[in-house]
This record gives sequence, structure tokens and C-alpha cells, in this order.
Amino acid sequence: MLFLLLLAMLPVQAMAVMNVYVPEQPVVALYGEDAILNCSFSHASPFNLSDVSVFWQLTDTKRSVHGYGNGRDQLVDQAESFSNRTSLFPTQLGLGNASLLLKKVVVADEGSYTCFVRVQNYGSAALFLQVAATYSKPVVTLAPESNLRPGDEVVLTCVAYGGYPEAVVIWQDGGGRNLTDNITTSMVANEEGLFSMTSMLTVVLEPNSTYSCRLINPLLGEEGYAFVTITGQNIAFPPVALWVTVGLAVCLLVLLIALAAVCRRKIKESCEEARREAEEAKELEEEESKTAMTPLKS
Repeated sequence: MLFLLLLAMLPVQAMAVMNVYVPEQPVVALYGEDAILNCSFSHASPFNLSDVSVFWQLTDTKRSVHGYGNGRDQLVDQAESFSNRTSLFPTQLGLGNASLLLKKVVVADEGSYTCFVRVQNYGSAALFLQVAATYSKPVVTLAPESNLRPGDEVVLTCVAYGGYPEAVVIWQDGGGRNLTDNITTSMVANEEGLFSMTSMLTVVLEPNSTYSCRLINPLLGEEGYAFVTITGQNIAFPPVALWVTVGLAVCLLVLLIALAAVCRRKIKESCEEARREAEEAKELEEEESKTAMTPLKS
């Protein structure tokens, strides 16, 4: 019946004088919530509700979204994905309101919708529906998490999920410098079409550094923010290097002590030898003196 209705509409399209109005800007609907696709029409003369026919369809695929005619819904040709999810506002049709209520919006609903209205004359207009979903609060982690040394490369990972459309990711350091050119970001959609976002930033480690990940939903204007600060407490020598350093220090200390002992002994021996030589020289001098003073016998 809806197909026949469309065929009846087409011949009068060129002479249609009724105006149909829809929003010029895209309609943004939240995932899982209900959305209203506004459509209104004006007619120059009074009319009966039984004369009003309204038909909503997907603009590109021509699939039927919702039909109304002869004072009741006409859903025989309705696409299965819209079953039990659409309705008009019948009591407001007399006021020129042909808006569509779309329940529990999903990502697959995104696209262009055309509103057809006929009351003796015919008119139509198309609008675009965009779907948006809020991302979870981003979380930033780093790897490795311990045994870090200045100059090491560290990979920072920012994760958020359950959002739509693709998010804009901005990385910054503590001074506000944009690091986005150095990142790798992936967006993976689940069965519902919602994205999980993973963004990775590789940095050369510096003590007391802060790195932040900012996530922006372009449709909702929402922002998520997370950061990580790497302080001096996170930076340490690896256990092996620490024990090697301690061992070298102990060996050097022992070597210095042994060297000091050897030097002390050598100095002591040199002093004793000099003292003995001095005593021997003194004794020899005394003996020579006594010999010189002894009188010769005749």
C-alpha cells in the first residue's frame, strides 16, 4: 500500500505547493535514547486527518521507516530494524506536525531520512541524523612501570571505550606542549558500532614529568582527561646494576685500605733502616776516634 501511495505522490510532485520543513542542521541523537526527527508542513486550506498521508524513509536506500495513511499507521513495508521503534504524533497532524519518534537509537540509525507528506498536494524534505555516545573516562598507564632510569623509553597508553563517533585525542606534556605528532591511535568498533580507543605515546624518560591524554567527542563537545606523573621515586637502578655498583665500591675500599697498609709498612721499614744506618755510622765514628787517641808504644 505504501508503494502505491508513493506512486500516487510522484505525478503531483512538480505541482506541489505544500511546504514541508525539517531542521537544516543534523539532528544529534544519543545512543540508547529516544530521538525526535522534526518534520512540519503547512497547507493553505482546511483538511481532514483522513486526508493526511505521511511516509518516512531512508533517503539513500529507500527503505521504509514509518508510514501513516487513512487515519492509522501503515507498517506493512517497514524495515525490520525499525520494528516497534517508530511512531508519529497523530493528535498533532492537524497542526502540521509530521515528526517521527525513533526509540532507542543505535549507531546503525545514522543517516539521511526523508519526510513525505501529502494532503491533496505533496511535499517532502530530508534531514540527517547523527548518533553520539559518551566515551568512558580515559585511563593512562605506562610500561614498564618500575626499574626506570633517566633516558629510558617509556610507552604511555591512553584507553577509553563505548563512544561514538571517533574521538579526537590530544597528548600534552606538563608544559602544555602538544605531543600528538608522536602518537599511534586506533579505533575499534564493537558489534553495536561503538568505539574502543587506544592511543600510545612513546617518550624519553625524564624525572618529575607529567603527561596528559585529552579525549574529545566532536559531536557532544564532551572532554575526558587523564594524566600520569613520573616522579624521582619511580626512577631507580635495576637490582643487578645496584649490586654491581655496591660490589665495585667495596672492592675499591678494600684496595685502598690494603694500599695504605703496605705504604705504612714500607715507610716504617725505611725509617728503621735509616735509624740503624745512623747508629752504625755513629758507632764507627766513635771507634775511629778512640783509635786516633791511643798513644803509640816505643
